[in-house]
Amino acid sequence: MKDLVFDLIDSEKKRQSEGLELIPSENYVSPAVLEAMGSILTNKYSEGYPHFDGIGDIEGEWSEAEIAKQILPNYRYYGGQENIDRIERLCIDRACRLFHADHANVQPHSGANANEAVYFAWCNPGDKILAMSLPAGGHLTHGSPVTRSAKIYNFISYGVTKNGDIDYEELEAKAIAEQPKIILVGYSAFMKIPNFKRIAKIAKNIPNCLLMADMAHVAGLIAGGVHPNPLDFGFNVMTTTTHKTLRGPRGGLILSKGNVASPLKKPEKTIENIPILIDRAVFPGTQGGPLEHVIAAKAVAFGEDLKPEFKDYAARIVENAKTLAEELKKYDFVLQGNGTENHLILVNVKESFGFDGKIYEKALDKVGLTLNANSLPTDKGGAFRPSGVRLGTPAITTRGLGVEEMKTLAKWMKKVADICKEASSEDNLSKYSAELETIKKEVRNLALKFPVPGI
Repeated sequence: MKDLVFDLIDSEKKRQSEGLELIPSENYVSPAVLEAMGSILTNKYSEGYPHFDGIGDIEGEWSEAEIAKQILPNYRYYGGQENIDRIERLCIDRACRLFHADHANVQPHSGANANEAVYFAWCNPGDKILAMSLPAGGHLTHGSPVTRSAKIYNFISYGVTKNGDIDYEELEAKAIAEQPKIILVGYSAFMKIPNFKRIAKIAKNIPNCLLMADMAHVAGLIAGGVHPNPLDFGFNVMTTTTHKTLRGPRGGLILSKGNVASPLKKPEKTIENIPILIDRAVFPGTQGGPLEHVIAAKAVAFGEDLKPEFKDYAARIVENAKTLAEELKKYDFVLQGNGTENHLILVNVKESFGFDGKIYEKALDKVGLTLNANSLPTDKGGAFRPSGVRLGTPAITTRGLGVEEMKTLAKWMKKVADICKEASSEDNLSKYSAELETIKKEVRNLALKFPVPGI
């Protein structure tokens, strides 16, 4: 008898196929990534690390074929690692080449784990970390009081200006006054391109200040060459998830500049040694056994990201996002920052039409358009009833939608907004089921023209 779980998986396949994914942190992986992630590698325990000599040489001293053949001494706590070591070393090498890094730790289970490992590597309890506030667009792991890291370290926040950009003057003033151990640039709801050069200049005046960038949302745009790379501007560390715009499996990644050596011997705590300190912070500092089936899937995705066609994909993400933003403005949607410079759009639906983001999210769900309600910098609490919604173009671009489809999406979003405005509450949306069903059929017809990879 078939397990009920597989019936539910089939239902999710149907939902994904017949709807359009607008959540900017979601994407679709290739069949090859799915195959690696569902492989027998899940059977293997591999605590520790592979051999590192030669890895991260972006000049190509070691070829992938050489990495895949050689058996080298490792730093593992279990035997039977010859194949695991080769896969993980390939993954590290590909990540370093993608992002111009000296070293990559591919073991973090998530972006949150990656961030916590960097904090643990460089800071002591109570040390100050300067990061973007959650209402301004920062992530939970950047100092939200509900998180574990906020109870260990002293987070100081900076915000954004009225036009939606980082408030660089505030950032600099707080950096000078507070002398943080880390200046962190990162976000989950921010549509501008940071001035990495300016922030790196600020950090030079702070002794032993680690420059960290959490690029979880835009890592694929960086890999695709349509967004600047913070590591090219003097940043020491870059963390990211491996899904979102990178189109890999769900997981984390830490990239760094500096010395690369065995993590067994405790190094001097210097910024130059941050790659080694990070390795020790991931294992055994904050994680146990790595998920080698996921690391294999990361390696496959990074291989795909290194291909020329990925650059075209990254460019189309941005083109679609800018087109969608401009079309929404034509329908009187008020956008944070008046548009976007990346893949993400933040809409102030409260100012646009008078209702909150949660009502709009639920109404759009009913027609097969998925996004998420999101707080705005002007919101004062009320995370479950925020004024905005957040949407983006990575997933729909993967499916092949282009600028013409962005115009259709904006039209549907306006129709649903008009229904929400007239309904005035979630309870009243049921009165408009016929209108919503008509839009849902149109969404389904378009979605089925652009199949989800692997479904």
